[in-house]
Amino acid sequence: MTKSAQPLIDVLVVDDSAVVRQLMSSLLVPAAGIRASTASDPLVAMAKMRRHRPHVILLDLEMPRMDGITFLKQIMATDPIPVVVCSGFAEPGTMLAMRALAAGAVDILPKPRVSASGGVEDNGLLDVVRAAAQAKVGPPRVRRSMTLSGWMAPQAGKGAPEPAARSGVTASHRVPSDTVVAIGASTGGTEALKEILRAMPYDAAGIVIVQHMPAGFTAAFAQHLADICKMEVREAVAGDRIVRGRALLARGDRHLRVQRRGFELVAEVDDSPPVLRHRPSVDVLFRSVAEAVGANAVGVILTGMGADGAEGLLAIRQAGGVALVQDEQSCTVFGMPRAAIELGAAQQVLPPAGLVRSLNALHVERVRSLI
Repeated sequence: MTKSAQPLIDVLVVDDSAVVRQLMSSLLVPAAGIRASTASDPLVAMAKMRRHRPHVILLDLEMPRMDGITFLKQIMATDPIPVVVCSGFAEPGTMLAMRALAAGAVDILPKPRVSASGGVEDNGLLDVVRAAAQAKVGPPRVRRSMTLSGWMAPQAGKGAPEPAARSGVTASHRVPSDTVVAIGASTGGTEALKEILRAMPYDAAGIVIVQHMPAGFTAAFAQHLADICKMEVREAVAGDRIVRGRALLARGDRHLRVQRRGFELVAEVDDSPPVLRHRPSVDVLFRSVAEAVGANAVGVILTGMGADGAEGLLAIRQAGGVALVQDEQSCTVFGMPRAAIELGAAQQVLPPAGLVRSLNALHVERVRSLI
């Protein structure tokens, strides 16, 4: 098949707002290789899907007759199709979006808006749709119960994580981390990140993360991670110290860098231009970690479309650090790990469980070296 005859991507937009449906269609219809149809609610969508199965569904979450989460769960249970959630920035919208990711959605998008000039603002829709069309989806694994306000915290004595505070370590007493683990992820990365971070001990080496996610959603995602992890997890702000037991997540519209200030490593945040169309950029983060930490750097690339992070991971490896990528079988989209492998940046290719074992082994070795 020639490049001029790429497979057609059928997209179904499900939203009760006629304005949003029109805005979405205006972004999709002119694009080569994409065909769009719309539905005003999940019941109309199901009728259309019986006649023609779409490749990607763009889904609102708050709709009459059937809410988006219920519809999403039904799709994942009966005929999994890549679903991208389109949600608002208000707190209820971000919380519902986190629930949708846990239920099997592959990505999040903000609702499209009309710019001051009267045009439709580019919200990254086309890139997300093309990535979603490549995504491998299936019924989500059994997860903890959730409430409308977010994750339902596990009860004490029933597998609840041990927060750092329970171990006598508070934010003011954390020690600087000479080893830094930098993680980059995109489409499908939220679930892989959860699996990895939940398995990290409360005093693990400092972690810095870029997850391609729109501005407005990263704070909610960081809070969800904080609720289920032993480590402290939060959205990064300028000047945050990189310390043991803390994971910093890049804000959705800001680059995250690591810089050395004397004996400490700190986070720097800025709004410089996107790199490979991404801000935050995995490459920007990884290059800064390679420069600031050198041989004590660990780079990890997880699932995602494109090549962001490949050159940065190579920089970490060339600086003497450890370079890991997620394997194809466990990836939702293998693009970013594949790019790193083809560039010669990856030292090990592992599923999330294997990445956890490698990171914990590095942690144990470091602890032993201090005894």
